[in-house]
Amino acid sequence: MEEKNKKKKGVTKRDIIELSIVVMVFLVIYLTGSQAEVFGKVQQAVLVTGVANATALDADEVVDADYNFRLVNEEGNKIDVRDLKGKTLFINIWATWCPPCVAEMPNINSLYNKIENKDDIVFLMISHDDEMKTARTWVKRKGFDFPVFKLASPLPDVFETGVVPSTFVVSPEGKIVVSKTGMANYDTKRFKKYLLKLAEK
Repeated sequence: MEEKNKKKKGVTKRDIIELSIVVMVFLVIYLTGSQAEVFGKVQQAVLVTGVANATALDADEVVDADYNFRLVNEEGNKIDVRDLKGKTLFINIWATWCPPCVAEMPNINSLYNKIENKDDIVFLMISHDDEMKTARTWVKRKGFDFPVFKLASPLPDVFETGVVPSTFVVSPEGKIVVSKTGMANYDTKRFKKYLLKLAEK
């Protein structure tokens, strides 16, 4: 009987130790600010399955884009989005603290590097971080090549979802043909072909 009690006590002690280790790991992740990175990595596994591949909107869901906003680039120069009319725009609203954003960034960067005609297809990666330096440092550390922007004026309602990440593709005709809240995989042959076809129009 005494031996059984000892065994039972030992199991309880081990459980406490295991729970303590789990709590410590989560505490370290939280205190080092790595939660976006860690949970982003986990969510990348979902993107690999293909269940979150990006697709175009149905014809009846397409709406007019609103170009009436300005951005600031990494050098501090202001860009009027109205000057980009007639081009295909890939607009992604993201933040370094957002795990789904972290999850989809590698595939967006890969797509960006596969697009050769960047004069016709413009990537507007709009950071919601408080400081441009935070976004720029993170992108550099990750080895991403796409340009980073910050809002210099309010975002038009048509792009305002209240969710990061949010991604839109605007056609040269000024129509929002892709609208996605939450993470997705954009680095597919089908999506790249779709962007290139839009830019040909």
